[in-house]
Amino acid sequence: MERLFNRNHICSICDHAYTTKKVKSRFIRPISHDTDFCSIYDSLETNPLLYYVSVCPNCGFSITEEFSSHFPPGTMNAIRNKIQKHWQKKSYGEIRSVQTAINSYKLGIYSGMIKNEASIVMSGLYLRLAWLYRTVEKNEVQELRFLKLAADQFERSYSNGDFSQTSMSEIKLLYLIGELHTRLGNSRQAIRYFQLVLQHKDKDTQVRLVEKSRDRWYEIRTAQRQLHMHA
Repeated sequence: MERLFNRNHICSICDHAYTTKKVKSRFIRPISHDTDFCSIYDSLETNPLLYYVSVCPNCGFSITEEFSSHFPPGTMNAIRNKIQKHWQKKSYGEIRSVQTAINSYKLGIYSGMIKNEASIVMSGLYLRLAWLYRTVEKNEVQELRFLKLAADQFERSYSNGDFSQTSMSEIKLLYLIGELHTRLGNSRQAIRYFQLVLQHKDKDTQVRLVEKSRDRWYEIRTAQRQLHMHA
């Protein structure tokens, strides 16, 4: 049974038509979820994380479905000079290994940076790459590196409000920033963001996230108290 399908793309930079693989939705079956919404899959071949980024084989410009179709002035030329000019043609449209998937994320991140893509879009790339390092590569150093980059971009998105154009709610964003700071060992920042969830004017609309924030806040406070007792 074919678990992947081909999605058609036309590259915005070079107009090249290409296909990229995606996992059919009925085969996406997570076996568990981490507290930062990372889904764990039992099989590599149906792990949608591997196919999140689409890479143009002709010029190397790489996107996710969250990228906007708008190019700020000068960015198209910058992409042609910094990516297309140095690109050696390579297809990412087949079944991907973990390493190929990691490379596709790095291409997507580089493309997004040059294009000045929204902070909320960049944070999604960094976070998913961290998840890949956690769940498949088991590389904690790289996982934490990309979790930190994701947290920075989520905080920037909270400041500039660009998340409001997406399906991300403010409460979910605040919870996620708090959660990433917890994983990075930044207790003070984590507590601050969890408190913003607990005091949020819309907290009655997302009770589950409010409860998760309260639990996490309580865990951090308890751990801090125990440290002081043993100090």
